[in-house]
Amino acid sequence: MECTIKWVDGMSFMAETGSGHLVTMDGAPEGGGRDLAPRPMELMLAGAGGCTAYDVVLILKRGRQDVTGCQVKLEAERAETDPKVFTRIRFLYTVIGRNLKPEAVERAIHLSAEKYCSASIMLGKTAEIIHEWKIIEAA
Repeated sequence: MECTIKWVDGMSFMAETGSGHLVTMDGAPEGGGRDLAPRPMELMLAGAGGCTAYDVVLILKRGRQDVTGCQVKLEAERAETDPKVFTRIRFLYTVIGRNLKPEAVERAIHLSAEKYCSASIMLGKTAEIIHEWKIIEAA
């Protein structure tokens, strides 16, 4: 896996991923940025959310669960001083589907958290990770 970061201007940067996709990052105005794109740490948090959501949906589908939606909201706290690593991250899953088994949802989240989601497992080296979930019955 590779990624190339190019400084654009001010405090804006463009990342080109190994798969050829582009992501823009920018800083806050007080840091010289123009606030035109997400901060790098926001993207790190988004990556962890995307990684675990992918896992949960895949595990539920493979388990023949009728999952129709999945949302993960992440709430993170950071250290007060540099390096301002994440110290606590709360993952709030909302899983939507028809007749979803609570034990299947719990298992999918557990497998993602403990075995498959490299991003959240890596962040767990510095942060307390909390997983909460709810199921919404699809219409």
